[in-house]
Amino acid sequence: MYQSTNLSFSSSFTHRSLLERRFRPRRPPKPLYYTPSCVSSDPKSSDDSIDLSSKLVSLLKAVPNWSDGIKERRMRQKRSLYTHENWVRHRSSLRHLRHVSSSASSRVILSLIPPVFFFTTVAVLIAGYNSAVGFELLPSFFPVLRASPLPYQLTAPALALLLVFRTEASYSRFEQGRKAWVKIITGTNDLARQVVSSVNGSSGDDELIIRDALLRYIAAFPVALKCHVIYGSDIADDLRSVVEEDDLSLILKSKHRPRCVIQFISQSLQLLNLDSTKIDTLESKMLQLQEGIGVCDQLMGIPIPLSYTRLTSRFLVLWHLTLPVILWDDCHWNVVPATFISAASLFCIEEVGVLIEEPFSMLALDELCDMVLSNIDEAVKSEKVIRNRIIAKKRMHEIKHSSNGWHKS
Repeated sequence: MYQSTNLSFSSSFTHRSLLERRFRPRRPPKPLYYTPSCVSSDPKSSDDSIDLSSKLVSLLKAVPNWSDGIKERRMRQKRSLYTHENWVRHRSSLRHLRHVSSSASSRVILSLIPPVFFFTTVAVLIAGYNSAVGFELLPSFFPVLRASPLPYQLTAPALALLLVFRTEASYSRFEQGRKAWVKIITGTNDLARQVVSSVNGSSGDDELIIRDALLRYIAAFPVALKCHVIYGSDIADDLRSVVEEDDLSLILKSKHRPRCVIQFISQSLQLLNLDSTKIDTLESKMLQLQEGIGVCDQLMGIPIPLSYTRLTSRFLVLWHLTLPVILWDDCHWNVVPATFISAASLFCIEEVGVLIEEPFSMLALDELCDMVLSNIDEAVKSEKVIRNRIIAKKRMHEIKHSSNGWHKS
């Protein structure tokens, strides 16, 4: 009886459980999300990886940015014209010691820190790898990085010619810019001299007012051209003491400020009460100023062909990346100082060529402009004194000689 009770209970339980399973409402299936194994499902970890990579990139850029900042600040420093004392110091037998002692402040050497440090580090890594292979610290299938020096012996003259031609082309641009500014300063001084001599104190007040304004425009031209070719120049501050405020505002609004100053000079010349011959002579002197603008714009807008600059840079990089491999059999760990010396020497030559390619930051343009202004001021002040002295000498000569040519005792 007990067994029958159990069987009936179990059969009723089984039947009820089947009915419950059959009529139980189904739950909606859970959505399946596939997370690749290479992507982290935690957003914090992805953000941390992005921050780490950005910090690594900023750290790698810190040294080049630092050296470039120093170089650009030194490029904007004012140069000074040489005096007799500077030339004596320049020829001194102690110049080599002075140049070596000032190496830490040289902008050329500071700009070499990123490439030289990089290639020296590559040499250290290659030397460490070859040493580890030689001491069997790595598996036997790792090869020693070595190669024949014959390709370097064949390509060394090509690299030398690239560097020589690059530096020579840059120096020719520097010389062209220097000659252009010599003509500009000479033409400006000559134009101001002729204006001062043509319009003297015997002219009317209107003529003197136009002459003074014209001399200010002539003095403003080299300043405007200097600010046009020097990066970071403040033309408003430089011209505020030379021209009046209304003229300065018009110059600042123009797209090409040196040509705007040329227009001021040309219009002022036409307002002078001079004969056409003198006007034509003064206008011809302005041709030097126009040529100077053209040369400066050409040097600023047209660099040395970029393909040549890129070829030289790529050649240097590939040369020093493979230099430790080439020198390993002969030098072993000495490839590190050898790579350092080679990179410092060759990249220094290339850096000098890049610096003098844009010549105007190498010239003492601020002192040249100040010299023009002081020459014009001196010419205006001395013009009346010199004229009076010459007139006085002429009168003394007339007094000493009679009308019939006999000398008076």
